[in-house]
Amino acid sequence: MGDRGPSDIRRSIDSAYRALTGVSSLVEAFEATETVRNAGSGARVVSEDAPVVHLVNLMLTQGLRDRASDIHIEPHADRVRVRYRIDGALHDVLSLPESMGPSVVSRIKIMANMNIVDRRRPQDGQIATEIDGRSVDIRVATTPTIWGEKAVLRLLDSNRTLLRLAELGMPAATYERFSSLLRSPYGMVACGGPTGSGKTTTLYATLGELNQSERNITTIEDPVEYVVPSVNQIQINEQAGVTFATGLRSILRQDPDVILVGEIRDAETARIAVESALTGHFVLSSIHAADACSALHRFADMGIEPFLITSTVSGVVSQRLVRRICDQCREPYRPGVDELAFFAKAGGSTDIEFWQGRGCNFCSRTGYQERIGVFELLVMSDPVKRLLVEKAPISNLRQAAREQHMDSLLDGGVRLVEEGVTTIAEIMASVYVA
Repeated sequence: MGDRGPSDIRRSIDSAYRALTGVSSLVEAFEATETVRNAGSGARVVSEDAPVVHLVNLMLTQGLRDRASDIHIEPHADRVRVRYRIDGALHDVLSLPESMGPSVVSRIKIMANMNIVDRRRPQDGQIATEIDGRSVDIRVATTPTIWGEKAVLRLLDSNRTLLRLAELGMPAATYERFSSLLRSPYGMVACGGPTGSGKTTTLYATLGELNQSERNITTIEDPVEYVVPSVNQIQINEQAGVTFATGLRSILRQDPDVILVGEIRDAETARIAVESALTGHFVLSSIHAADACSALHRFADMGIEPFLITSTVSGVVSQRLVRRICDQCREPYRPGVDELAFFAKAGGSTDIEFWQGRGCNFCSRTGYQERIGVFELLVMSDPVKRLLVEKAPISNLRQAAREQHMDSLLDGGVRLVEEGVTTIAEIMASVYVA
């Protein structure tokens, strides 16, 4: 034990002595007091030492210790299911009696300053609290389902350090080409991928590279997830009339050098972003798309003329996140026939040693710990520009990009399996590309 740091010991204790061990006694206490009270008055004031208050605190504490990004509280016919999303995958954590559902959600709504009487409309709120001595920002969203209100809590740990670009897991060649794109004084670099693929983390890491005192960097985001020193961050506020489009227009009057658009969702935002890149600004943006080539097509779908795309977009990075095999319990194994067939078809060598995680205390029995990015980088070359202007199909675009030495997402996934970082099953689940 001598070579382990305090954080390792702390983590061992946290995973061995779970905060949720006392839940059953809290449930019993809740049910005992509930039978005495008159049922149906859901909007009553709950005292600070009520069982449901302790229960919600324990759920949040354990969620943070387990590195959960989201907590789902879901009512069903016979129970309330609580799940944590850890490294992108949901895990069942608790099963509570269905009678507790309304009280748990009401408690969360009180903490987030939401309307606890209105249970028929989706609502959003925010909780700023301290757990285990760390300040945590929690976004709350509730929605009515057929069995009652469901709540999803997004945990944003304020102490979480921002990754640098070199730490994201880009292969050296991709990193070099991406860094050279960032040296351009104007133009657009877009980051594509589905929800939860790490686009925001990559954009912030990119901002870190660009953040120098001679540059004015302004961002417009929904919501602002990380606060970056010496960067002007604007939060979307629909009620106050601050949308991506109106916010972006106001930013252009603020003499910016670098603009980060949190997400290009509609044609108007896309047009202003493209025009900003044309008029001498460096624009970073994220866009929902399956891969780098389809991100270019998304711009065209939004009504941006191909010649405008080719003259402004200097590169598109597309990404996925895959879970890393846990270092504490990794062991060699032989994948199944389907997995090996998929791997061989993707261009991998099947006569190597494959690894998996057995599941231990450190990784909450999942076999995985933390995640790493898989990237593909499309640099706007003349052949790609020509195909875009000719409105060629996406398969031709991919072919041209590969001829320009673009490693696809699948190539990146295969490399990680061959290096023993992740499993074939994880690549099959995460790096699906049509």
